Amino acid sequence: MATAAADLDTLVSASRSWLQRSLAPPPAAWTAAALGGCLAELAGTGAAPSLTLAMGLVREAQREDEPVAWITRTASTFFPPDAAEGGVDLAALPVIRLDGVRPRLRAADQLARSGAFGLLVVDLGECLDLPLAVQTRLAEQALAHGTLILCLTEKTERQPSLGSLVAVRAQARCIRHGPDRYACQVQALKDKRRGPGWTDREWCRGPDGLR
Repeated sequence: MATAAADLDTLVSASRSWLQRSLAPPPAAWTAAALGGCLAELAGTGAAPSLTLAMGLVREAQREDEPVAWITRTASTFFPPDAAEGGVDLAALPVIRLDGVRPRLRAADQLARSGAFGLLVVDLGECLDLPLAVQTRLAEQALAHGTLILCLTEKTERQPSLGSLVAVRAQARCIRHGPDRYACQVQALKDKRRGPGWTDREWCRGPDGLR
């Protein structure tokens, strides 16, 4: 009887260990797979490579046949030739250009509710924070449909994230290693699943348009 009880305890312990491993998030990395379905923010100032790092996620999602949409301002957007040279399929990337933060957020909410997209990139410019109701809607849709909603902002690392429901807040930096080679580094200032402090980087040469 004691042996049977010990075997049962061993089985329960092994099952719990397997469940914990299966529920654990993947290792920290700046990839769509690692970030998963959540509301995230990538911030940067000046020549920060925010667009380059965001395009890396677009390229990854497209390789996995995940639909992607890019919501941006009418006054500025990414440089299409550089995006194409970096491996992005422009024909499969709808770009929605709207004046004002609120229209862009409404567009993101509508697209997220459709459940049709694996990645939504929303350029919010100098927006410092989001109303809690907006955060709640976006975060819920991201989780429900497994959609990564990435907000691009222009702010320093000392400024807070867009809100409490942002799961990952990262800062983009450009580190030069020679005249035509640099590292696009991302540092997690906030990560609710793995904890902050991790970094990742992508090595690039110096194209004309992406920053």
